[in-house]
Amino acid sequence: MTEIPSSSTSPDRRAAMSHYRWVVCILLFFSITINYMDRQVLGILKPMLSDELDWSEEDYGAIVMCFSFSYATGYLFVGRIMDAVGVRVGLSLMVGIWSLFGMGHALARSVVGFCVARTGLGLAEGGNFPAATKSISEWFPKKERALAFGIANAGSNVGAVVTPITIPWLVELWGWQGAFIALGLTGFAWVALWMLSYGQPLTHQRVNQAERDHILTDPPDPPARVGWLQLVGHRQTWAFVVGMVLCAPIWWFYLYWVPDFFSKNYHLNLFKMMGPLVAVYVLADVGSIGGGWLSSWLIHRGWRVGAARKTAMLACALCVVPVGSVGWLDPTHTGNLWLATFLIGLAAAAHQGFAANLFTLVSDTVPRKAVSSVVGIGGMAGSLAAMPMAWFVGRVLGAAPVHGYTILFAIASTAYLFNVAVIHAFNPRHTPMQFPDSAVLER
Repeated sequence: MTEIPSSSTSPDRRAAMSHYRWVVCILLFFSITINYMDRQVLGILKPMLSDELDWSEEDYGAIVMCFSFSYATGYLFVGRIMDAVGVRVGLSLMVGIWSLFGMGHALARSVVGFCVARTGLGLAEGGNFPAATKSISEWFPKKERALAFGIANAGSNVGAVVTPITIPWLVELWGWQGAFIALGLTGFAWVALWMLSYGQPLTHQRVNQAERDHILTDPPDPPARVGWLQLVGHRQTWAFVVGMVLCAPIWWFYLYWVPDFFSKNYHLNLFKMMGPLVAVYVLADVGSIGGGWLSSWLIHRGWRVGAARKTAMLACALCVVPVGSVGWLDPTHTGNLWLATFLIGLAAAAHQGFAANLFTLVSDTVPRKAVSSVVGIGGMAGSLAAMPMAWFVGRVLGAAPVHGYTILFAIASTAYLFNVAVIHAFNPRHTPMQFPDSAVLER
């Protein structure tokens, strides 16, 4: 199909085009928001639950590891399910299941009970990002995908912002058990909205022909059926897998231990840490959209897709480096709380911008029918890598509850530069997957 360049599209044609693809993007944004609220609430409540239920650092690390393992498993198998049954039914099912297990935390009273609840939560939550990536590959042309994914992925930061604001009040009203139940009910409300709203772009009644033409500006994918073993044999898959292995554990460190860092180093309670946590994830929201916007802007300026993606990722990696100094800041010095907040927020923003482009690498180089599978493989690898990271963090902080953060932030500061180099080594020309007897995808 002949591409309709945006620069040459007439004003009348632009005015006539529907924009329902952005409605889909916003729905995905809210699913990721709910995903992260259900995930992060444990980190927010960690100081309280540790005191009430007498958890050690190793106990908490074990609970995080259970989620990591189940999330990895869910990422892999649920990603394949999304490719098989589609995201309308698949994502609805996963959000419903994770909401049910999220509410199940209210029944837990022991480390084992929380491990069971986190395992069920992780298995279902593993379907969210494969579904989001697949939806965006179906609803957006390549030149818009990084921006669309950046907007959808901003839901993770909105969830991380809303959680520390709402959880203290929910705990105040109904206790920590009520907080878990309220978040679970929110997920079921989203499922109803998704089932009423989602469909395929070629047949959706709210999509007109102009928007269909715009969505289909890229050439069609090759018809070959792609199996897991075939995908694992391609360097495009490994570029994403290694990228996830090197960055996912760092993001989980921020998500699960930054509240504890503020509590231990700056002696903030549940309400006082609200401001710093909100600031961190507001900055992360800016980074998620900004990182996606940057590569899309470069493509519109005439850059090759691969060069635009990797340049944006390199810029993000450089913005992470200053977080290595956070552990050296004197917590008794006036103003260092907000300096630490800014540096962590800048690193979180850079991670999200990096991730927006990393996930878009998959939709650039993998056939649409295999996108969820590749994202599932990479997500599984990243989640498995987070397990030894959770164990390592627990051991370091168990030995040095305060100064251990110096080591951890130093590791985080260097991971992304190494990541960019490895991703480039696996696919230096950003070439798409090619299969025997199939058409070559446009780069």
